[in-house]
Amino acid sequence: MVWSTKYRKKILIGEIADYLRQLHEQIAREKSIVLREQEVMPDHVHLFITAHPKFSPSQIVKIFKGITAKELLEKFPALRKQMYNRGHLWNPSYYCGTMGDVTKDIILRYIEMQKVKNNNESLYIPDIPK
Repeated sequence: MVWSTKYRKKILIGEIADYLRQLHEQIAREKSIVLREQEVMPDHVHLFITAHPKFSPSQIVKIFKGITAKELLEKFPALRKQMYNRGHLWNPSYYCGTMGDVTKDIILRYIEMQKVKNNNESLYIPDIPK
């Protein structure tokens, strides 16, 4: 799952990013979701999870985005100013993929590669074996 901050603002850094990682872990524990990997970038988030089929992908995203937005805006009031005094932290869009055609290793490699920024900041998509 991938989603970005509203206006792609690069605000997920330092203490904010650390707290967001903790929130992801806490939410996963409370909802019995397995958080296999996460990467918090300055303007977007990657989560690799396993969840019970009782949760639809949109429900999972809504849970993570809703709780994290509320908690981050409460703990870091200055974020609200950076987001133009609006209560929206996350862009309403998101990407969710299943691993039917790819292996867990490819997904983990993709998330790991997000840490490496190339000069033009283009999105790295790993080769998917046929």
